[in-house]
Amino acid sequence: MELIFHPRAAKDAREIAAKYARVSEGLVKRFWDELDTAVDLIAAFPERHHFDPSGKRRSNLKKFPYHLLFEERLDCTRIIVIRHHHRNPSYGLRRR
Repeated sequence: MELIFHPRAAKDAREIAAKYARVSEGLVKRFWDELDTAVDLIAAFPERHHFDPSGKRRSNLKKFPYHLLFEERLDCTRIIVIRHHHRNPSYGLRRR
């Protein structure tokens, strides 16, 4: 099944990476590696991820305080938002 990033979810990832790049190149590389791993797991096993209170499935990054919310559709899996664990729970949910 095809995996699609909402354009603003891709922007979320770039903004988070830019923040870590200001700290160190090693840190931003670890962020991208962990994000890639999470995306690969979503693509391979979307049903293994738990549901968030919003009704979207959630994938937590292990070493960074961020998670991805995604939804399964008939023809694809769509990543809606990448947000900090302490961000407002409604952030990004209006994205279609």
